[in-house]
Amino acid sequence: MIPADNLTPSGSDVGLAVFIDRQLAGAFGNGARLYRQGPFLPGKPEHGYQLALTPREFFRSGIESTNQWTQKTYGKDFDRLGEAERVEAMKALEEGKPEFTGFKSSMFFDQLLQLTMEGFFADPIYGGNRDKVAWKMIGFPGLPASYREEIKTYFNKKYDGEPQSIADFS
Repeated sequence: MIPADNLTPSGSDVGLAVFIDRQLAGAFGNGARLYRQGPFLPGKPEHGYQLALTPREFFRSGIESTNQWTQKTYGKDFDRLGEAERVEAMKALEEGKPEFTGFKSSMFFDQLLQLTMEGFFADPIYGGNRDKVAWKMIGFPGLPASYREEIKTYFNKKYDGEPQSIADFS
């Protein structure tokens, strides 16, 4: 979802798959903070996540459904599509065109986009944002305590110092 450009490497190059795998393998993926007793009635979008699936089950189902749809549409799984076909498929998911069982394909796209953004901008200790590339791109200093003396210098200006992560203070 994040192609390489002149500012940053691709999402896969900065560890997004590692971040997402770790999130889905842990408490978030197990739905530890979700109410899981039901009933699971169709909710309005403003109610947020309202499925009986854990996030791990939701993403697994979304990936399987996406592959079924791309098999029907393009004759191959999503990861075998060319760049133009991937973009086309992602736009279709975003618009909710593929029919998924149990939830809308646009819901899967939205959740995948959210997790992708979290991984791209998270502290590198969690597996994404390798070499702090996203922080460097936007001028984010990292841990707030590491730049408290420089706040006046950088007020309303891009921070050009080396960002500091949790691992830098461990």
